[in-house]
Amino acid sequence: MLSATTTMRPLVSLALPEKGAARLLTQIGLAVAGTLLLTLSAKTKVVLGPVDMSLQTLAVMLIAAAFGLRLGLATLLLYLVEGASGLPVFQGTPEKGLGLLYMAGPTGGYLAGFVAMAVIVGWAADRGWDRSVLRFLGVVLAAEIVMMAMGAGWLVVLLGAGKAWQFGVVPFIVPELIKTGLAAALVPAAWSLIRR
Repeated sequence: MLSATTTMRPLVSLALPEKGAARLLTQIGLAVAGTLLLTLSAKTKVVLGPVDMSLQTLAVMLIAAAFGLRLGLATLLLYLVEGASGLPVFQGTPEKGLGLLYMAGPTGGYLAGFVAMAVIVGWAADRGWDRSVLRFLGVVLAAEIVMMAMGAGWLVVLLGAGKAWQFGVVPFIVPELIKTGLAAALVPAAWSLIRR
């Protein structure tokens, strides 16, 4: 049976050493593993008609839910630093450029949105909101809307409002809803298994 204090902590807290160097090293290892998962999810494409869907937003939601606010945010920031330094960690790299130049392109707003998504989902996970499917669905939907708004907002600057909506939002509505639903089901299911 989980204690009341455990239920208000993120999933990863069950596996972290309590304190000291072992805790710090474990957190660093988890952050690096998280960036590897983000890279793999960016490079994995699921073809849905004319638009390819990556699994990256699903990975962001799952990492933030499992890691909580601080470690989830640190993982996303480390991922962006890796990309800014020229590592081919993003979906369109190296084919469409590397580093800060790529980040300033059409996907820049979405990359910044990933950070906001991690903050929202991680904050909710720290408060135990990821134990209920309905409550967590509300959280991930809110995070998704913020991420998409940031991405589309940057596209408006680059392309104008009409093209931003047509190319940066509409094709992704259904795929993003699918990933949001998956996250809202998977995380509470994991907690349910742990409680058993």
